[in-house]
Amino acid sequence: MTKKKDADKAGSGTIALNKRARHEYHIDERFEAGIALQGWEVKSLRQGRINLGDAYALVKGGEIHLFGASIPPLITASTHVVAEDRRTRKLLLHRAEIDKLVGAIERKGYTLIPLALYWKGNRVKVELGLARGKQAHDKRDAEKERDWNREKQRTMRAHNREA
Repeated sequence: MTKKKDADKAGSGTIALNKRARHEYHIDERFEAGIALQGWEVKSLRQGRINLGDAYALVKGGEIHLFGASIPPLITASTHVVAEDRRTRKLLLHRAEIDKLVGAIERKGYTLIPLALYWKGNRVKVELGLARGKQAHDKRDAEKERDWNREKQRTMRAHNREA
């Protein structure tokens, strides 16, 4: 029984976050998708080797694919395979979810951005965000709000120490 719990802990958790996406876009809705990977890619992900900074998702042939995500191969894990680190990877969603996303992308002008990559059991999942681009003034407002919240926290901590 303890072996199963230990295995769950080893295979769970966040692999990578796309912090740039939260800065560049307003995230309106989130979706969880599976991702079709090769064996050497899974081994690289276990070592935390991925870059989601330039990644995005597009509809291609009625399916959703992940573009621009870089998974560099491990030297020891992919000796017999010619590894392409920026290859297009298929995302696995239900047909109703794909139809909903296609409608939002084509009619409303949204963009699909990967927000995070994480383990769910022994499978890799991608958190996709249905996003609208932020304008420069929106980014400045968000930064001011973050700074103001940080300053409030400092003031509250200082006030609580005095009391």
